[in-house]
Amino acid sequence: MKPRGDGGAADGTNARAAGELRGHCSCLRTLAGADPATYDPRRARVTAGVVPALTARVRAAVHPAADRCGCGTDTTVLADRPDGTVVRHADTVAKAHAPGTDPDELAARMAVAAHPALTGVLLPPLGAGAVDLHGRLVTFWPYGTPVDPDTPEAAPWEDAATLLARLHRTPAAALPPGLPPMRGPAKAARAVARLRAAGPHPAAAPVLRAWSVLPAWARGEAPMPHRPMLCHGDLHLGQLVRAPAGEWLLIDIDDVGWGEPAWDLARPAAWFACGLLPPDEWTRFLAAYQKADGPAVPADADPWPALDIPARALSVQTAALAIAKAAEAGRPLDEVEQAVIDACDRMAAHPPELPAGPSK
Repeated sequence: MKPRGDGGAADGTNARAAGELRGHCSCLRTLAGADPATYDPRRARVTAGVVPALTARVRAAVHPAADRCGCGTDTTVLADRPDGTVVRHADTVAKAHAPGTDPDELAARMAVAAHPALTGVLLPPLGAGAVDLHGRLVTFWPYGTPVDPDTPEAAPWEDAATLLARLHRTPAAALPPGLPPMRGPAKAARAVARLRAAGPHPAAAPVLRAWSVLPAWARGEAPMPHRPMLCHGDLHLGQLVRAPAGEWLLIDIDDVGWGEPAWDLARPAAWFACGLLPPDEWTRFLAAYQKADGPAVPADADPWPALDIPARALSVQTAALAIAKAAEAGRPLDEVEQAVIDACDRMAAHPPELPAGPSK
């Protein structure tokens, strides 16, 4: 999935592609993890059920000795999705993880986030364990300021890349045992399953063809082929927050585990290859990762043999979710979504490159 045209834009328009495809802010919102079709600037899609109970829990965590809140701070719903509900009160955030989350795997991931070896890389939890809330596991975290999707010029590409490099370089011997594989390929497979469950759609065929030519490990059907490294598993700009001290940290440990580090570079790589991320921003991200001695790509050679398969998988995942959500909402695909589907169509016609594996 090498970039097409001059500098990576599929139609040769380079940095203008982001502006032409519903604006750079729309691309940044997608790169930040928001659904471009339902993006809410309040970051709230409130549903009945877990939100009231989670609100009570986070208030109790902030005011453990009080019968009611006395700080005058409102509780804010930061996210309410099937895979996680997040609320904030004062400087504390409570997250209800997805139904069916494995408690042992979550405990192992929390232990990694709290480990001294990841200080300054991962946001550490408040407390060592999770609590049960109506069958959902709930964890508590300090609040950090997220990336603002409305100021794309301030996107912290260098910080994200440097944090990833540090994460990937963490030696296994320094971490507690029991960490499972990172869940990136499994999430891509779930996206394709959701596409198939949504029923026939005229845009689905090229996405499913692109999926079919990927190796089994990228579809979550076999172990990853190289020596695994510590990975985030779902890196996008929405997974960074600025801590009170001013430094950027990675959040959301639900997919953290051992795996192929190139997967963590794959989302921005895929958007660059599709022409949706301007070349200068991709270059900033990649150069910062290489400067920080990141092991996923070589420091002085073509990075695409390492990035090709993960970038293809993330393109399929993005396209599959876009089609499924459009079908569920009964709406047409927009320009950004169509651009990723078109990339899948091109990918299906060319076999993936064979990566050499992590460079270190």
